[in-house]
Amino acid sequence: MKDKAVTLVTSKGNIIIQVYPDVPKATSNFLLLASNGFYDNLTFHRVEPGLLIQGGDPKGDGTGDGGYTFEDELNEREYKKGTVAMANRGPNTNSTQFFIVIADNPGIPKKYTIFGSVIFGLDVVERIAPQDVIYKAVVQPLK
Repeated sequence: MKDKAVTLVTSKGNIIIQVYPDVPKATSNFLLLASNGFYDNLTFHRVEPGLLIQGGDPKGDGTGDGGYTFEDELNEREYKKGTVAMANRGPNTNSTQFFIVIADNPGIPKKYTIFGSVIFGLDVVERIAPQDVIYKAVVQPLK
């Protein structure tokens, strides 16, 4: 899990996400889903201009998950541009959905597990529109 990244190959270009090893449940979950092709051909179903983009929902409408949930791993990281966090429906309901913060936003409640950051492709994140596709998610060593 240490020194891993996930490349999201999207309809607007590539986004590379570095994952954090100190949130092992969220990071392991994201890496496993990416490795198993779960995110392939899913869409970014939610786009809040100037705030965030959200994906990872197999239903494509914000209500889907992987048929399981896991506990929060809350931390003191800030919601800065490029932050990647688990989306959820309330405490300890993390599953497959995640969001990427488009701009620094200290107003987002600290109730989401921050598990990574975008290290390449912030311009792509800013161009994502509703229903843009994640063609493939590829796990690789962090270079």
